Amino acid sequence: MNEMEAIIKEFIVETNENLDRFDRDLIELEKHPSAQDRLASIFRAIHSIKGATGFLKLLKLGAVAHAGEGLLSRLRDGTLVMTPEITNVLLALVDGIRQMLSCIEQTGTEGDVDYGELVRELTSLRENERLADSPSAAAASAGSLLSTGTETFQASPGQGELSRVTVSAGNIRVAVKQLDVLMNLVGELVLTRNELMQHSLLQQDSILLDTSQRLNLITTELQEGIMKIRMQPIDNVWAKFPRVVRDLAFQAGKTVHLEMHGKETELDKTLIEAITDPLLHLVRNAIDHGLETPDARLAAGKSAEGHLLLKAFHEGGQVDIEISDDGRGIDSTRVKLIAIERAFITPDQGRLMDDQEALSLIFLPGFSTAEKVTIISGRGVGMDVVKTNVEKIGGKVSIQSQLGVGTTLKIKIPLTLAIMPALIVRAGGERYAIPQSSVLELVRLEADDKRKGLEKIQNAPVYRLRGDLLPLVWLGTELKIAGQDSNETAMNNDEAANIVVLLANDRKFGLVVEEVNDTHEIVVKPLGEQLRGLPMFAGATIMGDGRVVLILDVAGLAFHAKVLAELRDPNETTKEILSSPPVEDKQTLLLFAGSDDARMAVKLTQVSRLEKFPWSAVERTGNQAVVQYMQKILPLVNISTLLPERRFKKRIKPQIGANETIQAIVYSKEGWSVGLVVENIIDTVEQSLINLYPASRKGALASMVIDGRITELLDLDVLCANCAAALPRTAVFAEANL
Repeated sequence: MNEMEAIIKEFIVETNENLDRFDRDLIELEKHPSAQDRLASIFRAIHSIKGATGFLKLLKLGAVAHAGEGLLSRLRDGTLVMTPEITNVLLALVDGIRQMLSCIEQTGTEGDVDYGELVRELTSLRENERLADSPSAAAASAGSLLSTGTETFQASPGQGELSRVTVSAGNIRVAVKQLDVLMNLVGELVLTRNELMQHSLLQQDSILLDTSQRLNLITTELQEGIMKIRMQPIDNVWAKFPRVVRDLAFQAGKTVHLEMHGKETELDKTLIEAITDPLLHLVRNAIDHGLETPDARLAAGKSAEGHLLLKAFHEGGQVDIEISDDGRGIDSTRVKLIAIERAFITPDQGRLMDDQEALSLIFLPGFSTAEKVTIISGRGVGMDVVKTNVEKIGGKVSIQSQLGVGTTLKIKIPLTLAIMPALIVRAGGERYAIPQSSVLELVRLEADDKRKGLEKIQNAPVYRLRGDLLPLVWLGTELKIAGQDSNETAMNNDEAANIVVLLANDRKFGLVVEEVNDTHEIVVKPLGEQLRGLPMFAGATIMGDGRVVLILDVAGLAFHAKVLAELRDPNETTKEILSSPPVEDKQTLLLFAGSDDARMAVKLTQVSRLEKFPWSAVERTGNQAVVQYMQKILPLVNISTLLPERRFKKRIKPQIGANETIQAIVYSKEGWSVGLVVENIIDTVEQSLINLYPASRKGALASMVIDGRITELLDLDVLCANCAAALPRTAVFAEANL
């Protein structure tokens, strides 16, 4: 079925519902002519029908509906009063429309029946004339339009009812609450199915096993059927946006081109309703705050017309929604200044925030970057509502922005909130469920392979999976399960390691568990009040043996374990900064040695990866040292070349041998990466950033004392800001100055 056929089918169903209401209200109106609410309802029904016919190009049906609307308009204005004759003609109008609907459904056309006489009678009564009198010009024109058929329409009692049954027999509307009840019952049936399947596998009863397998098939089909009923295309929300964008753009004095991709993407009706308001807020903000006026865009070298893109797609068992504009972007520095001015953060806190953390401030309640309040926005409500509503349905919202280029808001939400496939694992004798959408692969390392494959980088356990460093988290240790070994002990014991490779916020990490069981369909139940605040758990489920199993929140587990700097949720980081007093302000720093054994440190949040490269892997493109890295070419820059030299004479190190290794800090931003070569990576430390000494050169934030040594705190964002353009001049890499 193509899109137009689906629209016509929906039109037929809705029109029949309108006609049913038309019938009931008309009969009541005949009994009580003063019931204006009934008359208004009848008029709205026929007006809706007439409006849809224009879009669908149903000219004959439109002419009949137009004539009926004219008569009803006179009745509504009080220039005519209801009479039995008018009632009969209006009932004939209903029968005629139903007959045309039946033809449209069966043949795709409005049929060959002549409705000219019906239109003339409707028009005559509207003009308060007898049919024997000369008809009006409008009636004559309409009659001419409808007199091309081979059969004249006559209403035989019950004719319209028969047509209605034919048209609506294949469709029925069900209240969402009824679907919710069915979904809950299916959830309970899934739990019962799981319990029976587990019991039957333990029995040596072939009949019981066959019956349980049959029940399994029926339950699965029923579950899929109910979920399909609840699934709706996101276009049900997006369909109203062209009008919204047009009106908002007009009010703001801007021209906006709206583009929508993935309108057919389906998700649960409950989620459709939940995201309507958040999406509306984001569209409003994009037009009011993001896109510039035509004059400003032309001055910036852009087209006068702004571009707004809505995109939806399925990925990894979730629905991704993106709202992008090509406007002015968000100035993270200005965001921090506004936050400081309005006492959201202190100056010290603002100085320690990176760009992503600063952008996350816009999700705080009451925060607004608008210079003035308009009828569209600027009152400080909206973005916090977006974040709250999205998180209520188990979703995440993030923001990316580049000054002068534009802004993208990304929303990730589950397909449904009720039933999902999950991998069951064990730790400390307890079972836990991991949503299948977050599981990438399973890796099992026997004792010998584990000793060879696991390594530590700065006291952090990692596994090199096909060349990539995979940070590891032991589930039992992270959950503080009694009797579980520490990470150090678990790495070195003689037991095999089961690694579940997970994806959190587009980053991988490995979860080490005692045992991996099978995949099950689980019914998600909300957590009780006692566990609701724990970030590691997303919910609970009941297994086939009747025991409760906690569902792990993969992203929350990664944030809690701090397996990588990239896995730190910017919103959560901001919460931590705002909720802690300045005297307790600590950050994780990467400590390393620069040239001449100088001690330096950077914020771990600015570090993408830590790598070691063999000297033999270093190649050159012109004067630039590079290395092949993750299927890309990574330029290498000695970090000392980015800092203004303070010594009168630089010490030259001896030539490095071919078997030596180079230690590098990989810095990435906006799709560009560089390897910053250092003398030696020492450790990561939690450091209170108070009592700092002023920076002594550009590229340094401050100086401090760490472990009894004076240490420079560097700002990688500043050091690497112009690195791409400066690489041919500053990265002259010879063996002597490495």
